[in-house]
Amino acid sequence: MSDVTAVEQFVKKHKALKSEVAKVIVGQDEVVNQILISIFSGGHSLLVGVPGLAKTLMVNTIAQALGLDFKRIQFTPDLMPSDILGSEILDENRHFKFIKGPIFANIILADEINRTPPKTQAALLEAMQERAVTVAGHHYKLSLPYFVLATQNPIEQEGTYPLPEAQLDRFMFAINLKYPSFKEEVEVVKSTTSDTKSEVNALFTAEEIIKFQSVIRRIPVADNVIEYAVGMVAKTRPNEPSASDLVKEFVDWGAGPRASQNLILAAKSHAAIQGKFSPDIENVQAVANGILRHRIIKNYKAEAEGVTDEQIIESLF
Repeated sequence: MSDVTAVEQFVKKHKALKSEVAKVIVGQDEVVNQILISIFSGGHSLLVGVPGLAKTLMVNTIAQALGLDFKRIQFTPDLMPSDILGSEILDENRHFKFIKGPIFANIILADEINRTPPKTQAALLEAMQERAVTVAGHHYKLSLPYFVLATQNPIEQEGTYPLPEAQLDRFMFAINLKYPSFKEEVEVVKSTTSDTKSEVNALFTAEEIIKFQSVIRRIPVADNVIEYAVGMVAKTRPNEPSASDLVKEFVDWGAGPRASQNLILAAKSHAAIQGKFSPDIENVQAVANGILRHRIIKNYKAEAEGVTDEQIIESLF
């Protein structure tokens, strides 16, 4: 199958996937879009939102619709790395046997990732970057596609361990969940307080998703679009001559090269979803917020004056 046909098929399947997810999830269109872009680009996502916004349900529904194996890990202060990776036990014949932990699935929901100390947070790093796990000197490959979706509650600071910048950088998207609109909330209450159950059908197989991921990586990108993305990331660094006044005044640290790579990959997926065979500058701008939001470290002056990440990112366009 040619790449052109593959992109056309991808557009149809993506549309069907969105309507399958909409059977259970009311609204949150932009959030679902970003999660799907992240999956088809081969990246991970961090969902930031207050409790009760259906973060867990959303991931579960998307995993079902994609036909993938899904595991949920509830992060708590006493969670150990072995609770995530698995551990070796002595079997009845006194041989060591490795029992796989919940990290061995296609989609991992790391629920409230900032509740656990850095030692346990770091257990996810190798899996996210290398798609492999090392336990007791043995190297285990994870089955592909592999996707980590972590959730974080922005309002609770008691007993939390904020993610270090190096780990935040591993997430392709940081997605903010907002409260539903009045109409959407009425819809949510109607559907969740009645006896009807929506059946979510699996529309993909793991092999199909891997195939679409390769097709998206093969999409050609014009040099001017790549230069625009790299230029945009360079403008987030306060010491660069190209940095905007807003960045120089309110930003301590800007985004690194991973941001440029992710901007282009996400722009390719965004273009493919719209049936375009090559991304343009509009596609880069469309994904910029989710990709740069967690990579820009604002200073205390920005916090004091209420300057938002979105204002800083829009000053780069």
